[in-house]
Amino acid sequence: MSERTRRQRHQVDVHAKLPQSGLSHWFSQFASRTADLAGSHWAFIITFAFIIVWFLSGPVFGFSDTWQLIANTVTTLTTALMVFLIQNTQNRDSRALHLKLDELIRATPKARNEFMEAEEEDLDEIEREKEIVDKDDPNPPADKRATRTQQAPGMGKTHAVSGNGKTKHH
Repeated sequence: MSERTRRQRHQVDVHAKLPQSGLSHWFSQFASRTADLAGSHWAFIITFAFIIVWFLSGPVFGFSDTWQLIANTVTTLTTALMVFLIQNTQNRDSRALHLKLDELIRATPKARNEFMEAEEEDLDEIEREKEIVDKDDPNPPADKRATRTQQAPGMGKTHAVSGNGKTKHH
């Protein structure tokens, strides 16, 4: 298949995007804004101030069980909600990154399309494919070059696996 035909098959009309509406869109927007705010220095300062106020209010309430329960409840609920919001934001960022990488793989003539859905594979398969990619690298960085040393027969082989800097013993 020619490069032109392949590109036409994968062409996306950027002006024909799906309408952004509904609960999913609202939650995505809310999660993004909340994650941005929660990651700001102001969120840290405000949270730190709340902790100081809570701590200083302890003597006023006699460090009662209710005083502790309120702090524990607020902390638990806030943490649970933030986990979901941050996970939503990370999922969207990850999917967008994979989309961009897939487009680069399609646009690169010598790229291997079989790696486009690597995020769907088990970790063992990803590691196996990484070894293949590292082995095929024509110009690996100096610290990643594979050095193979053979030991006497029966003593096993030792070699460095390129790409991760670890030594495997076989």
